[in-house]
Amino acid sequence: TSAALALLGSSVAALVVWKWLSKKMVQKKMEEARRTRDEGLKKMAKAVQQFREQVPSVQRDAILSLPLLELTGRLQEGSLSPRTVLYTYLEKVSALEVTQQTNCLRHFIPECEEQLQEIQKHKEKGLLYGIPVSIKDHIGHKGHLATCGLVQCLGTLMEEDSVLVKVLKRQGAIPFAMTNVPQSLFSYDCSNPIFGRTLNPLSPQKSPGGSSGGEGALIAGGGSILGIGSDIGGSIRLPSSFCGLCGLKPTAERLRWVLPFQPCPWASLAVGSVPCALGPMARDVDSLALCMKALLCQEMFQLDPTVPPIPFNEQVYSSSTPLRVGYYDTDGYFPLPPCMRRAVKETRRALQAAGHQLVFFSPPRIPYVMTELFLKTFFADGGRTWLDVFTGDIVDPGLKPQVNSCKIPRLVKKLLALLLKPLVTIPRPLKEIAMISIYRSVKEMWNHHHQIQVYRSQFISQWKDLQLDVVLCPVLGPAFTPGYPGKLLTAISSTMLYNVLNFPAGVVPVSTVTEADEEELKLYKGCCDDPWDRTLKQAVSGALGMPVAVQCVALPWQEELCLRFMKEVETLSRDK
Repeated sequence: TSAALALLGSSVAALVVWKWLSKKMVQKKMEEARRTRDEGLKKMAKAVQQFREQVPSVQRDAILSLPLLELTGRLQEGSLSPRTVLYTYLEKVSALEVTQQTNCLRHFIPECEEQLQEIQKHKEKGLLYGIPVSIKDHIGHKGHLATCGLVQCLGTLMEEDSVLVKVLKRQGAIPFAMTNVPQSLFSYDCSNPIFGRTLNPLSPQKSPGGSSGGEGALIAGGGSILGIGSDIGGSIRLPSSFCGLCGLKPTAERLRWVLPFQPCPWASLAVGSVPCALGPMARDVDSLALCMKALLCQEMFQLDPTVPPIPFNEQVYSSSTPLRVGYYDTDGYFPLPPCMRRAVKETRRALQAAGHQLVFFSPPRIPYVMTELFLKTFFADGGRTWLDVFTGDIVDPGLKPQVNSCKIPRLVKKLLALLLKPLVTIPRPLKEIAMISIYRSVKEMWNHHHQIQVYRSQFISQWKDLQLDVVLCPVLGPAFTPGYPGKLLTAISSTMLYNVLNFPAGVVPVSTVTEADEEELKLYKGCCDDPWDRTLKQAVSGALGMPVAVQCVALPWQEELCLRFMKEVETLSRDK
């Protein structure tokens, strides 16, 4: 007995020591990653200082204030040099005006100097000639990490550029920075244990959104003029809404970010039935259109033959034909704050006054889409694949509610689902947990995929019956207080719907939060006046002066029409 107790004691001691050593190793890797980032920023600052000494008379503020279309024109004609523009933006970043306030930068790309030399050799100037571009953390750039905010990804450098980065470079763009993301990308906040929390440049008390939150913060802070994000539940549109930017989630297959035939380590999280989309983020709609035009080129189609060879249709984007616009200001699942619904109503009236035809549109069965289609897609294996990415890692506090839900034993979740089935009204957090269930068979999984296709067909039929061109609808906002997105996963129903449908959808800022909005928020009850509705109220309060946006949607493969509609909304909002 004493020998057995001694063995047990030594085993427990060994386990404790092993866990302690593992934790120390994780901390060491994180410290090294932060040190590498800080060294990169120092190199950037040094290079900027050298440029400043060589060219002291640069009109920095004038360059930073130029819209993308005007900046490209100046670069194309030669009245501004790519070097001057690049170092002007690097100075904005390295002066810590943006990075210190927001912690939005994950890494400086020193190879931007090589790209600066490379574009001088091109026979023709590309559409993005000399434009500094920032890219989201996980979009592969040769010689750099794609961390997704995870320790297990800190040891592997990308061996070559992703397709999208190659095309950007061929069009003359200069990738210069990689931006911060939430851990595992599965959050619309922006925090991870390695590089810390990113804050909103418009208000440090607010989140920039996620998962493209670093991009949102850098662009809104003036440190980048064009960025590339990704979106699988609203990850381009939510940071755009929170930071007052324009952002486009295209049809997922229209752009690519992995190299052809190279497996992506995050493919398991971007499930085929709800695919991940790449898209641009910028200060205005014309910038998004130029970026799409530049990317949808022969180079893209040759590098990845799975991308349909559909060039950008300038005629559709430039059209002034009146549109037939469907609209709604609530999806019936998660009522948004008063200011977001106000934005839709005001935009609807402006569109009507401008000669467009407005038709009420009610998106069908959003509670079904949210629980049965979206959540069951992502947690088809009970969340095991997602939990695996945290192996040997420290879980960010903002993700703990979801992680803990996934860790609930399968039997408990099945029992909960059975108990909740007869109830007419089910508390939303319990409903979410019940949906995190494992498929019992391959047949059940295929049936789920079929249900998504059936829903898409029904949605398109309803759209066609009303003869709609586009749809105007709300987007989640205004900016949340940090930490709250983790408590309100399914508040993203407004954006998530168009990931399930795989429709192009974009966000345009049209207003700001007023004192009247803040007063009206005090009376907000949501749909049930339950703890979730009260949590949303807390999340968005104190947002006076923060951006208020709307969402614009088109049918699949009609990015140009979506952008044209966004441009119309942007123009009308600026004319108010």
